[in-house]
Amino acid sequence: MVSKNERNNRIIEEAKKVLSIEYQVISSLINKIDESFVRAIDILYNCEGRIIVTGMGKSGLIGKKISSTFSSTGTPTFFLHPAEGGHGDIGIVTADDVVIAISYSGKTEEVVSLLPFFKRFGIKVIAITGDPRSILAKNSDVCLDVGVEKEACPLGITPTASTTATLVMGDALAMVLLKRRGFKKEDFALFHPAGSLGKRLLLRVGDLMHRSSENPIVSHRISLKEAIYEMTSKGLGMTSVIDDQNHLVGIVTDGDLRRILEREEDPLNIPVGKLMTRNPKVIREDVLAAEALRVMEYHSITSLIVVDDENRPYGTLHLHDILKAGIA
Repeated sequence: MVSKNERNNRIIEEAKKVLSIEYQVISSLINKIDESFVRAIDILYNCEGRIIVTGMGKSGLIGKKISSTFSSTGTPTFFLHPAEGGHGDIGIVTADDVVIAISYSGKTEEVVSLLPFFKRFGIKVIAITGDPRSILAKNSDVCLDVGVEKEACPLGITPTASTTATLVMGDALAMVLLKRRGFKKEDFALFHPAGSLGKRLLLRVGDLMHRSSENPIVSHRISLKEAIYEMTSKGLGMTSVIDDQNHLVGIVTDGDLRRILEREEDPLNIPVGKLMTRNPKVIREDVLAAEALRVMEYHSITSLIVVDDENRPYGTLHLHDILKAGIA
């Protein structure tokens, strides 16, 4: 009877074996990056239409991921199911497009059957295959070899190492093309507005701040009691303090109130201008919210006052607004 430790060790060793095989496959691809890869990048870079990715079965699933990667990095791309393509969907392909055709064997019937159409309209085809002598490779403009010595599957039949090689080759194409086109983080954010990175690179102070009737502001002449009412009604735990010309001169926070009550015997009727904290931290509305968060963290504060060119407050950004927006 096999002990629990022996069983666990076997499982661990099998997993390591799979990872080792796939690691070796990725390493071997490095030596396959040659002039063919350069030609593929040139074709993709000069494409005036879209990139069409096609493949069947497991190759098709990998193709969908490659298509998604291209799309998310600024290259108009979509996946064409080759079986559906042979029944009319190929009509979405135009002469300005470029096709990335994926078939490890290089002879997948559904993929190969589309080649005459591509040739008829002069559409360039980049083949990703494990057999550079296959019919797909011979009828493509460029062939990228992703052949592997063996699959990670212990039976040697389930596509594992080969699909990994295909995915990695697709990533290499997408990332090199990204760099050649000068694609930046800001561009990436435009295609991912709902994601964390997109929010960090797109949302600005003006998108999140409290303004107008939601923005707490008091005159330096009013009493602390009245200032507390303003703070309470606006619910931000602070209020800006302005002078007679509406310029920002100070701030009162919940923390200030506790300190004032500790040192003053009867502060409620004292003008807030005598009790406020001067020179509060300010920010402009066009600054990224992520930068505002950095300022708050650096100064250990929870609010920033938004001012115009004449130092007049017209908005307040609270830490909770940033966190609620998913920026952290």
